[in-house]
Amino acid sequence: MAIALAAVSRQSPLQLLVEDYLAHCAARGLSPRTLDKCYGYPLRVVFLGWCADNDITSLKQLDGRTVDRFTSSLLQRRPRGHAISKHTVHSYVRPVRQLLTWATHVGEDVKAKPQLPRLSKPLREVLSRDEIASMENALPSERDKLIIRIFGDCGLRLRELTFLTPNDIVRSARQAHFRILGKGDRMREVPIPPLVLRRLERLISGRPLDRSEDRIFLTLRRSPSREYGGLTGNGVYQVVMDAVARAGIAKHVHPHLLRHSWMTEMLRQGMNPLQLSLIAGTSLPVIMEHYTHLTREDAYTSMIGALSPRSR
Repeated sequence: MAIALAAVSRQSPLQLLVEDYLAHCAARGLSPRTLDKCYGYPLRVVFLGWCADNDITSLKQLDGRTVDRFTSSLLQRRPRGHAISKHTVHSYVRPVRQLLTWATHVGEDVKAKPQLPRLSKPLREVLSRDEIASMENALPSERDKLIIRIFGDCGLRLRELTFLTPNDIVRSARQAHFRILGKGDRMREVPIPPLVLRRLERLISGRPLDRSEDRIFLTLRRSPSREYGGLTGNGVYQVVMDAVARAGIAKHVHPHLLRHSWMTEMLRQGMNPLQLSLIAGTSLPVIMEHYTHLTREDAYTSMIGALSPRSR
């Protein structure tokens, strides 16, 4: 049966439970966009829509066979003649499982949870250290070179780098860190390599006095008000794209790939995954799921090393 694409019109006990859970998610500090895209749509539209089509209004009706039918209906659904991908189905079913886990914790009688479809885990393409260096060296300005270097050596997100100010650099003895307010308003400290710190200090001291804000990365031209403004997120993105074009790199590169590449390199160099999760502002389960042996070369080296005579 097709899934209804309209929210359930009446306030069933199941719908009230969904709204309570979404309020719980909002209280955790999720952004409105994340709340709507990752939880609101899958639960209000997809899940409750399917429940309405099947006359399901309460938790007691969600037994093992029922929740399996929910997942199966998504896998078999063919809007516009095309099947929904397993990744999309996974993104719809996962918040339902999280809803039911939460319901258990608050004392509801949950009989079953839907199974998540198995997903293949393709090897993720990353940039080598040489490729990142070639991107940096291809750029003409120190501002742009330093943007690439901070992405490559500190793994900041695009927004985090864009809004850096000198006050975000904290020093303790001979060490320095970026103090970053990341996703979920969680504060973390990211170590700054000494050479990067010296270059940052030179860039900061050389900024024009007629600037409209105290960002580290400013525009190279004055605005109509005759001041230098902060570089926008799109401006930082264009710096990365310019570096890719100048360096002649054929891979599909974007700012977040530089972060992926940094995290991969940290694990290759033996950083503890828990420590990496704290520095990167990413949960440990995400690290363990997505950043262990990401590339074909890593997998080959690990397996051959394990099979070598010295390892026996």
